[in-house]
Amino acid sequence: MAYVDIVTALALIQFMVFAYKVGGARMKYGVKAPAITGNEIFERHFRVQQNTLEALVVLLPGLYVFSRYFNPVWAAGLGVVYLIGREIYAATYVRDPAKRSLGYGLTFLPMVILAAGSGIGAVRQLIWH
Repeated sequence: MAYVDIVTALALIQFMVFAYKVGGARMKYGVKAPAITGNEIFERHFRVQQNTLEALVVLLPGLYVFSRYFNPVWAAGLGVVYLIGREIYAATYVRDPAKRSLGYGLTFLPMVILAAGSGIGAVRQLIWH
């Protein structure tokens, strides 16, 4: 489980870094709180942060439930793919949102596997135990 815990910590740190970048973009582009519009580059940073928050809602429970019914190392490996995908997504989205596909795919696919695996594992547990 330590691997899953490490990936969880990294995902939380990654989210905080994205939030920090939103704050920096807010200052750089003069978007005063509570506004969330006003400069396109700021808005891209903000969307990366918000989209990452939305993804964490699926990722974190998926990591733990999947690791419980299957293998924690597999769960952590999928989490690492997610982390890499988020970095690619963030970099490409800020530069050109139209080019975010690779990062999105590397984020979405592990989430689907973790969520589906969690459900399958729980159902298997009910049926065979």
